[in-house]
Amino acid sequence: MTGESEPLLEGTLISHLLELRTRLMRAFLGVILVFIPFALYSNQLFEWLSHPLLQQLPANSMLISTSITAPFTAPLKLAFVAALVVAMPYVLYELWAFIAPGLYRHEKSFAVPLLLSAVVLFYVGVAFAYYLVFPLIFKFFVNTTPHGVQMMADISLYMDFVVMLLFSFGVAFEVPVAVVLLVLMGIVPLDKLTRSRGYVLIAVFIIAAILTPPDAISQTVMAVPMYLLYEGGILFARLMVRSREKHQQAEQKAEGDEA
Repeated sequence: MTGESEPLLEGTLISHLLELRTRLMRAFLGVILVFIPFALYSNQLFEWLSHPLLQQLPANSMLISTSITAPFTAPLKLAFVAALVVAMPYVLYELWAFIAPGLYRHEKSFAVPLLLSAVVLFYVGVAFAYYLVFPLIFKFFVNTTPHGVQMMADISLYMDFVVMLLFSFGVAFEVPVAVVLLVLMGIVPLDKLTRSRGYVLIAVFIIAAILTPPDAISQTVMAVPMYLLYEGGILFARLMVRSREKHQQAEQKAEGDEA
């Protein structure tokens, strides 16, 4: 029996690896297809990204390039990052299509809403950073520039800084999904998350201090929404736990009636 099962397991593993390769190739092709139009309009995309800073600088100010290749490579890198962000739902769909067959029905029932919520919250976090956070922090940096110093940002450094902040806020807005997953998977009890609010508040400000520039405004602007999202995650986790308990009680009752 052992000798017969080993080829079967090996064949199953190979088929899973082949399917994973196919899914990854499809996800990569999806990103490339989105990247092509972004690459054609990469300069316009970079102008859009630099708008929050240029709006706070004096009139006729502009970004600079300290590298010969940066005016070409920086917008192209930005185009790829933007393509990855826009194509993320399709990438996650391919990942879901690979994982879903191995999940139970009740696991799928809460996995799909969580997946969709994660995508939406990431986009909300990116939009929050661009439209609300960037004007605040760039205005702060411009106003605190010493007298006699002209702020001239390099396009490569600016792009790296802005993209890091966008992704940081996108990931920070995933807090409710993380809380719900921790509770539903039984990793952390709901009452423990409720009792740990004080520690979480301190941790949130520490994380915000690491991910944002060293000023109180940007740190607070990230920390406050993160904590509010944590509270929202506790609320949704409590609702989902109650719903799952009612569903389990209904199933047990139905099984008892059949018996």
